[in-house]
Formats: sequence, C-alpha cells, structure tokens
Amino acid sequence: MAKKSKLKVGEVNTFIVSWLKDYATKAKVNGFVIGISGGVDSAVTSTLCAQTGLTTLCVEMPIHQDPTQVSRGREHIEQLKKRFPNVQNIEADLTGVFETFKQAVPKSDNETKLNLSLANTRARLRMTTLYYFAGIHGLLVAGTGNKVEDFGVGFYTKYGDGGVDLSPIADLMKSDVYALGEYLEIPKSIQNAAPTDGLFGDSRTDEDQLGASYDELEWAMSEAENNKKSDDFTGREKEVFEIYKKLNTINQHKMTPIPVCIIPSFLK
Repeated sequence: MAKKSKLKVGEVNTFIVSWLKDYATKAKVNGFVIGISGGVDSAVTSTLCAQTGLTTLCVEMPIHQDPTQVSRGREHIEQLKKRFPNVQNIEADLTGVFETFKQAVPKSDNETKLNLSLANTRARLRMTTLYYFAGIHGLLVAGTGNKVEDFGVGFYTKYGDGGVDLSPIADLMKSDVYALGEYLEIPKSIQNAAPTDGLFGDSRTDEDQLGASYDELEWAMSEAENNKKSDDFTGREKEVFEIYKKLNTINQHKMTPIPVCIIPSFLK
C-alpha cells in the first residue's frame, strides 16, 4: 500500500516559497508565525516560510510535553536560525494555563470523551497563542496540515491546529512532506520520528489513534477518489479502506463550510 512520492521537490519548494511571499506581500504583513511541534509537518512548513526572507517566528507551546518532542523541536529551531537570519523563536509554556482551564470547567464521568475534549483544548489554546503573536507582530498564522490529514481523514482539531490563515502544505500527501523534508535537510531525528499529534501527554502515535499508517491512508484516499468501494477489497486493504471511509465521513464537519441558515426572502 505504500505510496512513494513522485514530487518534484525542488520545483515544488520554489513554488510554495513564491506563493507564501506573494500572499504575505499582498496582505501587507511582516511574515509568518508557526507552532513548532517536533514533527515533520511543522519543520517543513517553517523552513518554507523561512525561505521567503520575511520574519518567521517559531513558537514552542509545551503542555505537559513529551521530552523527545521538545528536544526535536528545539533542534529544528536552532538549525533553522543558523540557516536563516530572519528566523526568530519564542516559548510560551501553556501548562499552567491548561491546568487552570481544567480547574475552571466541570469534570465528566465519561473518561474517553473527557480526554479527547481536553486534548482538543490543548490545540485550541495553542491556536489562541499563535494568533496573539500574529496580532502583536503583524504576522500570518501558517498551518501545518497535510492533504491526507486535512481533506482525507480530518485528523486535526477544529479551531485548533485547523485555525490558520493559510496552508502551505495542505495539497501535499504525507509522503510528499517527507520527500520535501529530506530535500530541505530538516533534522534526521524529525524525519525518522513516528508522527504524533502530541495532544495527550504520552507517547501514542498518529497510527495508534487512526488505526492505519499514513502510507495506508494515502492509498485508501486514492482508491476512494477513484470511486472504489469496500467490497472491492479483502483482508488488510478492506480494513484500511473502511477506516478511511469512516473517518472521512464522521469528520466532514471539519472539511466543509460551516452551515448557514439562509432565511427566505419573503421572511425578510
């Protein structure tokens, strides 16, 4: 099922950097702000932004963060600052804010829903923080979601990491992002790390949560776009295809515009 990227990495890199610079220039802003997680998506996105020559603010926002995620993020930031003089960084430790929030809201007896809601709260606190820095420095919040996450399985938090001003890599599959990351020479520690959203304060990976690897989900997304059905497959392929279809269905509320109740003209 693995999908090997056929991306023309050099040309794509140039295209995205030009797109970013043009958008920022037209928007009359100073540059970009990116949340750094220690993962490949944020590393690639921040490197693309840095190449514009515009201010690129990398923000660490730990909330009971796994030490390995923190160390990978810092390794990337230090490398990026050495390569690009326009890169700046800052840390906003949100652990205390998160704990205060937990004390301010009622508890729930449903532990599964409680843990998921709190995980999404982490992402939304980070979004708020990024927009704070964007506001005071005149920057755009650059999203770090890729195509299979944003438009395939909806693996992101609505109004959390999904709350951004522009999405430089949202038309790239995860395999494409890795190919671009290798081209951009992001740290090997990031290239080799298992993808994780880091929202639960433990070592669970994206695959643990999704039930399938990104290679498998990319395959399923391609098959779904070709109008294939579950009955067209057997074994693991059938299992993965059904995982993809289920996630794609239940997360449509993230991928489609917010429903607006249109009032008939005769009532106005």
